[in-house]
Amino acid sequence: MKFKDQHIISMRDFSREMIDHILSAAEVMEPIARGEQRSDLLAGKILAVLFFEPSTRTRMSFETAMYRLGGDVLNLGSVDASSISKGETLADTIRIVDGYADAIVLRHPKEGAAQLASEFSRVPILNAGDGAGHHPTQTLLDLYTIKRESHLEDLKIALAGDLKYGRTVHSLCYALSLYGAQITLISPKELCMPEEIVNDIVERGAEIIETDSVEDAINDVDVLYMTRIQKERFPDPAEYHKVANRLKITTESLKDVKPGLKIMHPLPRVNEIDPKVDATLHACYFRQAFYGVPIRMALLGLLMGAIQ
Repeated sequence: MKFKDQHIISMRDFSREMIDHILSAAEVMEPIARGEQRSDLLAGKILAVLFFEPSTRTRMSFETAMYRLGGDVLNLGSVDASSISKGETLADTIRIVDGYADAIVLRHPKEGAAQLASEFSRVPILNAGDGAGHHPTQTLLDLYTIKRESHLEDLKIALAGDLKYGRTVHSLCYALSLYGAQITLISPKELCMPEEIVNDIVERGAEIIETDSVEDAINDVDVLYMTRIQKERFPDPAEYHKVANRLKITTESLKDVKPGLKIMHPLPRVNEIDPKVDATLHACYFRQAFYGVPIRMALLGLLMGAIQ
């Protein structure tokens, strides 16, 4: 498989073989990610981080991944302090930055921005989220979390919350379809998974169940993937308030679930998971956030040709 110099834009571009290869590479990286081993694998390499939207986990895990492998990070910083505030186009920004770095991580509020950037960049573009579109590196760390904490084969998983605007669940559905997962979609009818995505993943081999009740769905699944209702994605604030606080997990919700159920969340959370759930054996969302480091280390090593 050829990963060197490739763009990472959408999970639709990945085969199961490619995903498995990345997950295996991440396992090798995990001791380095934990600081138990040292590495200069990417010494002399520079990663440019361009975030046009706020981020904590994605930005910092990419930076950590690069530093753990001996590389350096070039951060755009505040958009207001860059030439973008003067009207510079995304295409021109990419043309400039690709002369400074060996790869570019891009987060942008407009769907399709990463694809556009890839058409102008001479170095790999890693899509760190484009509006309500895709977030492939989040999906890869989600798959790695499922592999480490549960199992990918014969998986029963429930995706709950904002399935209309949630780019994390859009990308994850495409990947899970490659593993023949049984996927239960839980959301208010106003926030259901777009029909074209449902049809697409069914054609790819996934089994889909749709409901608006968490309690009716979680007792038979191996993984519950919660998401927040994303206020910033709603064009009408009144529509947001209609669905806010509709879905919530408490310790009481978990009384009849499988002992091995794992609860995931891409974070940040608002109030969809009660903090008391954190102390249960089901919670693995903080470990999930850490798993972003070895996954992104693996991707950077593969794209920059440091590993095969």
